[in-house]
Amino acid sequence: MRQFLFSTLKILISAALLYLALRKANLSNLASRIDIASLGWIALAIAVTFLQIFVGVLRWREISDVCGAPLGTRQAMRYNLIGTFFNQTLPSSIGGDAVRLWLVARGGAGWRAATYSIFVDRAIGLIALAILIVASLPWSYNLITDAAGRSALLLIDLLALAGGLGFLVLGRLRWPWLKRWWGTHHVHACAVIANRVIFSRQHGPIIAAASLLVHVLTVIIAWCVVQSIAAPVSFGQVFQLLPPVMLITMLPISIAGWGLREATMGLAFGYAGLMTNEGVNISLLFGAVSFIVGAFGGLVWIFSDEKAAQGISPIKVPE
Repeated sequence: MRQFLFSTLKILISAALLYLALRKANLSNLASRIDIASLGWIALAIAVTFLQIFVGVLRWREISDVCGAPLGTRQAMRYNLIGTFFNQTLPSSIGGDAVRLWLVARGGAGWRAATYSIFVDRAIGLIALAILIVASLPWSYNLITDAAGRSALLLIDLLALAGGLGFLVLGRLRWPWLKRWWGTHHVHACAVIANRVIFSRQHGPIIAAASLLVHVLTVIIAWCVVQSIAAPVSFGQVFQLLPPVMLITMLPISIAGWGLREATMGLAFGYAGLMTNEGVNISLLFGAVSFIVGAFGGLVWIFSDEKAAQGISPIKVPE
């Protein structure tokens, strides 16, 4: 019942935010701007999304190896594709992580190793995003002229960076109670692993490059969407506005980020002195690209051995 209520609440939040965002959009105008050339740009965005998933695989494979849950490239790619499908169907934008965890654990790695690999992978991705946002802050601060927008951007940057650095510092602490107390035991273990892989000569360069490239590819996907409707937005503006939006979209309060992403994108464009409706349009098409890729991941899941073995019983992840 509790899970049902949470899911219902997230659906309502997505619907409410999407409704508020779509009030600022002209869908008929958006549809009229879609032509053959637009479809080419959308196809390119889809191709870049698959490349982004593969780059994420390279990072996850390095992390999983250290966590004691080694994955082959093809296996990890298949799991990530399946995860994209469940990201579109489960509450929040991280629903696919739970399914990836289940797949890795059922593959023989065990629940602890699988959980650590997913958690550390997600944490390192967030740290890389925070670093990217902070690095672009001088340009973003100049782009956003609204005082409230600047304050919101600065707050998001500081919270993201503080959270990432705090997580890494936690892994450096050697206080015995961190390993014994149930509230910190697993988080501390994950922080130790994160430090080990980030600052490793063997794994660190690959993980750093892959983590930053994943977020740069997100910007490129959005840029392809911009080009598909000839929106009056430069690549630099997309690069400065999109990362903070994606960070907010990761909050588990909506379905696949729908509604939250559109509302935040429209707000960010407004703060930057750009047309709010263009921000909503770009967000809608960006979400459509993710949905198409997720549908492909659904086909991978339907024809997977794991789906056949699961049968009709539900996927359950231990709490």
